[in-house]
Amino acid sequence: MNRLWVRLTLAFVLVALLVAGASALAIAWNASRQFRGYLAQPGVLTRGWVLETLEAHYEIYGSWANVGQTLNAVRLRPRRRPRDLRQPLLLIADAQGRVVYDEIADQRRVGQTLDGFELAAAQPVLMDGAVVGYVLAGLPVAGLIGPLERRFLEDLQQSAGVIAFGSAVLGAGAGLLISRSLSRPLTLLAQAARAFAARDWSQRVPLKATAHVAEVHEVAQAFNHMANSLEQAEIQRRNLMADVAHELRTPLTVIQGSLRAMLDGVHPLSMKEVATLYDQARLLSRLVEDVRELALAEAHQLPLTLRAVDLAGLARTAYERFSVAADLQGVTLVLDLPPEPLRAMADPDRVIQVLTNLLSNALRHTPAGGQVVLSGQRQAGVIRLAVQDTGEGIAPEDLPHVFDRFYRGDKSRARGSGGSGLGLAIAKSLVEAMGGQIGADSQPGRGSVFWFTLPRSDV
Repeated sequence: MNRLWVRLTLAFVLVALLVAGASALAIAWNASRQFRGYLAQPGVLTRGWVLETLEAHYEIYGSWANVGQTLNAVRLRPRRRPRDLRQPLLLIADAQGRVVYDEIADQRRVGQTLDGFELAAAQPVLMDGAVVGYVLAGLPVAGLIGPLERRFLEDLQQSAGVIAFGSAVLGAGAGLLISRSLSRPLTLLAQAARAFAARDWSQRVPLKATAHVAEVHEVAQAFNHMANSLEQAEIQRRNLMADVAHELRTPLTVIQGSLRAMLDGVHPLSMKEVATLYDQARLLSRLVEDVRELALAEAHQLPLTLRAVDLAGLARTAYERFSVAADLQGVTLVLDLPPEPLRAMADPDRVIQVLTNLLSNALRHTPAGGQVVLSGQRQAGVIRLAVQDTGEGIAPEDLPHVFDRFYRGDKSRARGSGGSGLGLAIAKSLVEAMGGQIGADSQPGRGSVFWFTLPRSDV
């Protein structure tokens, strides 16, 4: 009983029964009233003896005085009253519409004037072409509805009942079909949700089954979108756990192996071995800090101090930090900035961190004799900073993943030629946390461009 389709079906049946029953009663009542009214019309019941009697009375007396006695006298004559003659109650009014005789209301309306509706329904009494009075026929004293008329009304009521029953059956059938069509998409959605809760990440709602109900279709689309996001998040979580474990394993293995060798006397305890252990410990510390910072950034818990800053000045600071490293590597580091300030809303420390990640990444992939250009410019509503290198470039299949955590084009995953694999992911999270956007463009063999934008400040 709590199922939606059952409730909807019962609701449709109830509505169909109410509408059909009310319609049948209204049709039967109205038809009976109209039919009785038709029988009571002067043109039907008073055609003949009533009009003849009234015309004769007015011709003899010249007025409507004692018209009731004349009517009663005619009614009492058997030869003037055929067996099938109906005797309605009569109301007589003069030419001005003033009531002079009233059988309908037991003479209570004598002296009153007929209203417009009554005058329109009344049968005029004519004398030499002039209206001398009006007659209205009301409910009969008895016997107005004969066997044939009664049979007609009964057949009409029976037909109305059959129509009402058929309408109720059709309404119930249509309600069942409609309710099932409405509830089935919700059932599919509930099944998909239960399967997804049971960690079946591939479960989706078939959109074709919900296309006929716009609201349910929107819910199904939202569910599928949510499922895609959660499945992707689960995949990233698994990959993150595997990547972190992999990244931690390498320095831990080196530390453990070196310590074991020193304990076994294979390697003497020397400053060189201690330096190796220290480097691996620093690598572990940096990796743990990067993971922590990335987690905070993605959870929007990383503390930021947004204010109006000059990105050109921050770019010069980052340029000065890397100029010596670029010279030692044999790479030309170029600063391309406009003379005017590039003011934006940002956290200066985080901007320096982003530029540091981008510049270190560019120098790492640019061979000796190459060039790295740090540039900045105004665009519509934003300030754009970019780092362009002349390195080996990024393969098209790798380009969409360069900001993923621990992603490296070098599938060997060796860190001898790279960082922790989190620098670009952290840069992306930081830029987005400051309300900006970040991206990369590259052509294999011709270098890459990493850029990010931040909202301009007019202060």
